[in-house]
Amino acid sequence: MIRDGSSESSTRKRSRTDFEGSAGTSFALNDGQANGSDDNSSEDDIGPALPSSAPKKKRRKLPYEKLYINALPSSQRYSKSLMHKDQLSFLTITPYTDFLITSSIDGVVKFWKKVAVGIEAVKEFKAHLGEIKSVSVSQDGRSYATAGADKTIKIFDVITFDLLAIIQLEAVPRSICYVHRRGASIPLLAVSEDGGHAISIYDGRGETQTPIHTIPSLHRSTVTAMAYNNEHDCAISVDESGMVEYWSPGGAYEKPNSVWEYKSSTDLFAFKKAKSTPTSVVIAPNGASFATFSFPDRQVRIFDFTSAKLLRSYDESIATITDMQQAGTSLQKLDDVEFGRRLAVEREIENPALQNKINVIFDESSNFIMYGSIMGVKVINTFTNRVVKVFGKDEPFRPLNLALYQGQPQKKGVVTVSMAASANPLLQEAEERDPMLVTTGSGKVRFYIFTNEEEVSRSTRDVQNEKPKHLNARHQLEAKPTESGSAAIIHTTYGDIHIRLFPEAAPKAVENFVTHSRNGYYNATKFHRIIKKFMIQCGDPLGDGTGGESIWGKEFADEFSTLKHDKPYTVSMANAGPNTNGSQFFITTEKTPWLDNKHTIFGRAVQGLDVVHRIENTKTFKEKPEEDIKIVNIDIV
Repeated sequence: MIRDGSSESSTRKRSRTDFEGSAGTSFALNDGQANGSDDNSSEDDIGPALPSSAPKKKRRKLPYEKLYINALPSSQRYSKSLMHKDQLSFLTITPYTDFLITSSIDGVVKFWKKVAVGIEAVKEFKAHLGEIKSVSVSQDGRSYATAGADKTIKIFDVITFDLLAIIQLEAVPRSICYVHRRGASIPLLAVSEDGGHAISIYDGRGETQTPIHTIPSLHRSTVTAMAYNNEHDCAISVDESGMVEYWSPGGAYEKPNSVWEYKSSTDLFAFKKAKSTPTSVVIAPNGASFATFSFPDRQVRIFDFTSAKLLRSYDESIATITDMQQAGTSLQKLDDVEFGRRLAVEREIENPALQNKINVIFDESSNFIMYGSIMGVKVINTFTNRVVKVFGKDEPFRPLNLALYQGQPQKKGVVTVSMAASANPLLQEAEERDPMLVTTGSGKVRFYIFTNEEEVSRSTRDVQNEKPKHLNARHQLEAKPTESGSAAIIHTTYGDIHIRLFPEAAPKAVENFVTHSRNGYYNATKFHRIIKKFMIQCGDPLGDGTGGESIWGKEFADEFSTLKHDKPYTVSMANAGPNTNGSQFFITTEKTPWLDNKHTIFGRAVQGLDVVHRIENTKTFKEKPEEDIKIVNIDIV
């Protein structure tokens, strides 16, 4: 990163200001939202000033900022979206090998190859029987690993997009990370497990089922995230208590001498003081800094890697977002209805199942960070402390997990920053890029791609890359019993509830429930109404009993049958009167015969009945539970 361009100003033909200015509109961050150790980026004071011989403070400028911004996608609207069958979990751009790898909560992994313009589908794996908990790619972009709730780690060769090995674990993994330098003869994979505090180091090729080494006492609680710095050959690990540790993957597995000497001289206790847990850690490409996102304080922090001093912090807490909206100091003033809708989504991502899906990424210059927010994907110049771009601010999704591809020059190692800033058409042609920002959305089965394409058709940008479920009316009729589903597993924050579905008795209600479940509509929704000795109710995305709609976008008719509310654990549609069914449903905990022919019965709970009663017996105030009990997701069996 160039800090001073004065030595080059005499040799370049263009004015330095051409490249130091921001491209497009930039926004100064509000003091309540951003903090940094450098005061030089502050604005000049407003109002009269006393006579002084001292020169006025100048706003900091990043040399060649415009060039760096031009290396990002130019369109602020996504140009294409592609699908998984279930909600997306993680996105990974492999360095040097130019693959995009996507994964979803149903255990599916898809490989996409970056081509001259856009991406092409390559291969799909059903990698895990349960949710994918963590993923990692090696520094050379050749190895990719996934860790699943089925207590396995799958290792893939990226170049050949083949499954190389499977490592069986004794416990559910929490976080994984490749911790070896580019070109290492033996790849190393660090693994942490739920409920434990040790870090196990495995052969990254999967040739052995036992760890090469175990770090038993570095942490005292479960390690939630890890990252590796190739420049310093040093790994960072963070745990649930907020402790951050440095260690070198080799030798004694201790802190390397190239970084801080005493932890008391660092700012690594910031999480402990804030009583927060970092859920993601990312190292800058130049290895000079690292960034974190933490809960529940929802702070983005940037640290100097060597000294571990806090350089910047950005507050994305709901309280700060609300204050800025009310004060009119936010990047975009939203009307009250839209702000309320977005704020409801912000509250949903407090769900522990979603927290590790949120990440922060750096651009290739290490000067800019990007992360999802209520306003879209923010791009912040960490040198000047200003928001220089916002992607997707008007799009109907809340960005969570991000990945960035910026292409590579055809003549590596030949082009300098000053050469790239010159007006050489041959050089510009050789350096032509196809940058691509990819993001998931909260509760969405799609991932969204931002590129340089400005002319975007809203009617064609959402690609139906999954095969249609029904090709014609005849096939639809034949496939309906199977397609509608016969059973479901409701994964809640209190445990799993297994229900049997009755598609023959209530075909439309079952179709509505199954489709919503597969589309992730119920993900992160609350049990918003609980009455002991009666029922537990859920299925409202607004969380207050006033929202939700059917898959047809309108209310649908009741479907009464010979099924009765003559036993507990009956699953029925909630409504506001005859033929007003939407998305909400409830599970009874007693016999409720007065509900017969008033509410459509479409299922019964057959397992996890203790979970039903645990939810039923939670403390409530006016039928609303005092703590949030949520549906993580629903699997159709």
